[in-house]
Amino acid sequence: MISTKALIIGEKINLGYFSSRDLSAILLFSSMWAILNWILAPIVWNLTHLPILCDMVGTTLLILTVWLTRKPGASFLMGVVTTILHLILRPGSFHFLGFTAASALFDSATTLVAYRERLSGKWIDHMILIGISITSCLAAGAIIGSLFMNIGGLYFFTALHGFGGLLGGMLGVSIIKALETRKIPRHRVG
Repeated sequence: MISTKALIIGEKINLGYFSSRDLSAILLFSSMWAILNWILAPIVWNLTHLPILCDMVGTTLLILTVWLTRKPGASFLMGVVTTILHLILRPGSFHFLGFTAASALFDSATTLVAYRERLSGKWIDHMILIGISITSCLAAGAIIGSLFMNIGGLYFFTALHGFGGLLGGMLGVSIIKALETRKIPRHRVG
């Protein structure tokens, strides 16, 4: 039973594998990604025909999810929830499944490189996170370009997604560094 006091003062409530704080972070970042993608991504796409904004937003929020939760499966769950929200907001836009696959790749790669230790603030660790962001966005671009779009320059389209992953990775790492510099606490793991 969840106590009223715990809800009011924001105590961590254990709901199984993910705590209430983990789920809050996952759901908050999922909704941010879905809403920003619903509102801003079409505007940027229509103005530039560059698929960069969604990659930037997605990888930034995936990095923040991993940083806050430090649990395997959190970034993939965030991608799945974002996909569901995106399909509710924009029915029929199944191309977003490429980002679901990208979040699974992001989650697997961060788990393989032991991200609990990799988020310590060293420059090499940040480069690894940026590399994972680029790789996952390259995968999203390849999936979206080959399965959902009829485009001639698949490699160029995929590279543009990779560039969005680079920008999003750099933004995500910068936000983490800023939060840690200002000693904004990340809740304890466990």
